[in-house]
Amino acid sequence: MASGTSIHVTALDCLVHVNSLFTLALFLGLAWNPWDPNNTLNQDPRCAAGPAVKRDLITFEVFSFGSFLFSSVVALALKQDVLRLGMLVSGVGSVSGSVCLMLALINVVQIKLGTLACGSAHSFAAVVPLLIFVPVGLFVHICIIMYAFTH
Repeated sequence: MASGTSIHVTALDCLVHVNSLFTLALFLGLAWNPWDPNNTLNQDPRCAAGPAVKRDLITFEVFSFGSFLFSSVVALALKQDVLRLGMLVSGVGSVSGSVCLMLALINVVQIKLGTLACGSAHSFAAVVPLLIFVPVGLFVHICIIMYAFTH
């Protein structure tokens, strides 16, 4: 049992560390001004991201920031007590933060390279790997959390 508890505490510490890195990146990202018209590589005004994409970017960054912060606080608070439940709750926060971060990055791509609706090849080249790797990584993460939760 002591070995299992040690593994759970180590897993929570790793989750907090990764969440901290993502939170720092999001905090820096919130300082970027998506409304700056000079901050784009897109040359076609028809493919310029509209205000809704820019608002979504900020919204998803804030949701992601809050989710990672929630996950870390729960992990730190509960790792001393109710470890398994703490892992599950922290995992949910981490997964929701990752999904929101992925959505924010898709909006950054659309602002910088042109909207997906416009058919920008550069935007698709940036977004498709993101839509493959993040869900696969989250699936592995969820499987590991569920394994740790049930053992």
